[in-house]
Amino acid sequence: MTDLSTTYMGLKLRSPVIAGSSGLTKNIRNLEEIDQMGAGAVVLKSLFEEQIKFEVRRVFSYEEAHSSYTEAEDYIRNYAREHTLDEYLDLIQDAKKRLRIPVIASINCTSAQEWPAFARNIEKAGADAIELNVFLLPSDANREGAEYEKVYFDITEQVKKETGIPVSLKISTYFSGLANMVKKLSWTGVQGIVMFNRFFNPDIDIDNMRIKPAHLYSDPEEISASLRWMAILSGQLQTDLCASTGVHDGKGVIKQLLAGATAVQVCSTLYKNGIGHLDLIHREIKEWMEKNSYSTIDEFRGKMSQKMTDDPAAFLRVQFMKHFAGIE
Repeated sequence: MTDLSTTYMGLKLRSPVIAGSSGLTKNIRNLEEIDQMGAGAVVLKSLFEEQIKFEVRRVFSYEEAHSSYTEAEDYIRNYAREHTLDEYLDLIQDAKKRLRIPVIASINCTSAQEWPAFARNIEKAGADAIELNVFLLPSDANREGAEYEKVYFDITEQVKKETGIPVSLKISTYFSGLANMVKKLSWTGVQGIVMFNRFFNPDIDIDNMRIKPAHLYSDPEEISASLRWMAILSGQLQTDLCASTGVHDGKGVIKQLLAGATAVQVCSTLYKNGIGHLDLIHREIKEWMEKNSYSTIDEFRGKMSQKMTDDPAAFLRVQFMKHFAGIE
């Protein structure tokens, strides 16, 4: 009999498949279905740092509200009005009462200023862990890369001061030395690192002359980036690694586990195929395990990582050169 259970960030999961943060994870009805479909855990729809600042500190005073009316401020004001922090805390409490799986809160953040104290409220509401989705695009040509990187450490330090529940960092690939940066982040005491988040991808509507979103959902081909780095970094860090982006079926989950992932997040595929797709993903994993005589995930986790594979160069650029040069 196959056993899909694993441990992620110290949390016991019945499956390595986690429903990632999205609009699908913001109401109890969907959360209950995610639970019923066998997910190992769920990451709630994210709060935004600006939203927390707005409601906790009343960022914009009455005078400011009438003297500073940028589009961004107006959006934050309206969003916070419709999505209160109390509602989020209620969602955590309700989810903990009704679900059998760990509930992970999520915060999209860009700084360590003022808002981390709210992590205490999340812990009090009953969340099993917090995922910090750090969105920093190193776009300022006058700002050193080290300045951007410091923010990650500042955020982690401040949040961990405020709460005792496990904390994970969801990061991008935008680092000058990704492997070295992830290794340093693992030394901060975070219990998990999620690779990778997806930024808003801009496109240009040439007929209406406006910026529009491109590729709202990931494609299966996008798994290659996280798969490469999962294979390279697994076994080298002092924290759990969770894969994200481009995982759309059981095969994708299996690939990430073979590369060394502790857990795997799925999101876009649930939009495209429905929450019930989780059941198919689990059946595909079990069928593959039975076919290959694996009883537990630990028996094959990391078997195809760079450290364990017979062909470690396959994850490096030299293999890319060999392929296109026609050299076997």
